Amino acid sequence: MLLVFDIGNTNTVMGIYDGRELLKEWRLTSKKQTSDEVGFMLLGLLSSAGIAKEDIKGAVFGSVVPSLDETFREGVREYIGVDCLRVSTRMDTGLKIKMKNPTGLGADRLLNAVSGIEKYGVPLIIVDLGTAITFDVISQEGAYVGGVIAPGMELGMESLFARTAKLPQIELAAPASVIGGNTIEAIQSGIVYGTVGMVEKVIEGISKELGTKCRVVATGGHAPIIAKHSGCIDSVDQWLTLDGLRIYYERNCAGK
Repeated sequence: MLLVFDIGNTNTVMGIYDGRELLKEWRLTSKKQTSDEVGFMLLGLLSSAGIAKEDIKGAVFGSVVPSLDETFREGVREYIGVDCLRVSTRMDTGLKIKMKNPTGLGADRLLNAVSGIEKYGVPLIIVDLGTAITFDVISQEGAYVGGVIAPGMELGMESLFARTAKLPQIELAAPASVIGGNTIEAIQSGIVYGTVGMVEKVIEGISKELGTKCRVVATGGHAPIIAKHSGCIDSVDQWLTLDGLRIYYERNCAGK
């Protein structure tokens, strides 16, 4: 079995693969921990799923939070007994990257592209709706050509509340109509439908610059909310990044 981690700014998603099958997944808070705390957490989660640590034969992680990298590697090594491979553009990704600085491509975006190409083909736009909203663009030739980064919906709400004393804390959900009937609905409309408009405008611009219609796949915690109200998104794939970790591990460690 393969242990995978997608370490993000807000959440860390952990999964267990048996071959190509994702057996179990957990969504955890990304926070500073000791390697012992990570190790005990891992043992507890595996035990709750009825998986023995001896069944784990490999591990891989992608991270956009460098301060958490070493504690996860040490925790896995000390408590699970396997080395944890770190995702890097310097290893075999199978991805043609046509950017000015390929090493600056974040692990999450790299993994989304690797997984997206294998699962959905090209040309392709991947929209990851998390703490940040990222657009990753794969050309008709199968090359990663760049993308777009924007603040996520939660960042927008936090900024609004931090600078506006009288606004209430609200649930991140779409109201029944764009015109909000009260303050809460007005904020929800601005955040959700405003994000839908931004996503659709960016997708339109990318497709125009590529000169072709692209398949659009959404992933990330807020993907279902936006996909429900947008006609531009073809598929929602919540485990796109985890599948990318599995594919990356297979390309670099399978049979070694």
